[in-house]
Amino acid sequence: MGPAERFHRACAVTVARLPFGLNTVVAPTFLGFAVINSATFGIDLLLLTVLHGGFGLPVPLAVTAAYGCAFGLAYILNRTLNFRSHTAVGPQVAMYAVVVVVNYLVFVLGVSAALSALGVEYHLSRLAAGACEAVYMYCAMRWIVFGRTER
Repeated sequence: MGPAERFHRACAVTVARLPFGLNTVVAPTFLGFAVINSATFGIDLLLLTVLHGGFGLPVPLAVTAAYGCAFGLAYILNRTLNFRSHTAVGPQVAMYAVVVVVNYLVFVLGVSAALSALGVEYHLSRLAAGACEAVYMYCAMRWIVFGRTER
C-alpha cells in the first residue's frame, strides 16, 4: 500500500471513530484537507518569519512568497495524498490558480479588511476570514479542482 492509500485509510479510520454522529457528515477528505492545510499554514508562517525576520524582505513580498509556496505545497499534497488525483495536471493547476486568486482577493484581503473596517480587531478579523477561507478552499478543491478525479 502506497503513501496515498495509507493517508486516506488513516483519515477514514479516524473519521469513523468521531463521536455524536459526526462520522456521517465529515468526509475523510475533509479531515485530510484539514491536516494538510494546517501543516502548510505552519510552513507559510515559518517561511514568512524566515523571509521577513531573517532576510529582511518587505512584509508584502514575504507574505506573497510564503503564501505562494504554502499553497503550491498544499496543492501537491492534496492532489497526491488526499484526493488521489490522476487527471492531467495542467488544467487542474490552472483551475487551482483561479481558486487561489479568488481566495486571496475575497477572503485574505476582502473579508479581513471589511471586518477590520467595521472595527473588529485585525487578528480576529484574519481568523474569521481564515475560517471562511478554509470552507471555500475545501469545497473548491473537492468539487471543482479535483471534482473529476478518476480513482
